Amino acid sequence: MEHQNLLGGPPPVYLPEDPATAELTAGTDPAQVAAAHPASLAAWAALAQQARERGDLVASYAYARTGYHRGLDQLRRAGWRGHGPIPWEHEPNRGFLRSLHALGAAAAAIGEDDEAQRCREFLRDSSAAAAAAAELGEF
Repeated sequence: MEHQNLLGGPPPVYLPEDPATAELTAGTDPAQVAAAHPASLAAWAALAQQARERGDLVASYAYARTGYHRGLDQLRRAGWRGHGPIPWEHEPNRGFLRSLHALGAAAAAIGEDDEAQRCREFLRDSSAAAAAAAELGEF
């Protein structure tokens, strides 16, 4: 559960529903989903995870960075101003949060330590629940 900022910080941001998530859940190949729905953050996060699992760290980094940047654009359109809560509990936010985590993991794996640290902090600042899920390997 996300905690409310009693000091009047920015409100949580809720991304719109990602229609491609149903295709991923049904088992459609993430590459097909990303090609058909390039704005799908969940598809980019899934591609990053697949690449990491097969040991293709550079591809994982590239897919995660794509999901991350597309996610920043979507967050801004949803009213986000560069900081504030992005609740893990809201399913459409998970594609961005997974991309952010995947970017940090891929950065760490290729020795880009500053980027990895920045991603860990951004994830923790955006959603404590997402950071906890990442630490538990629930991504």
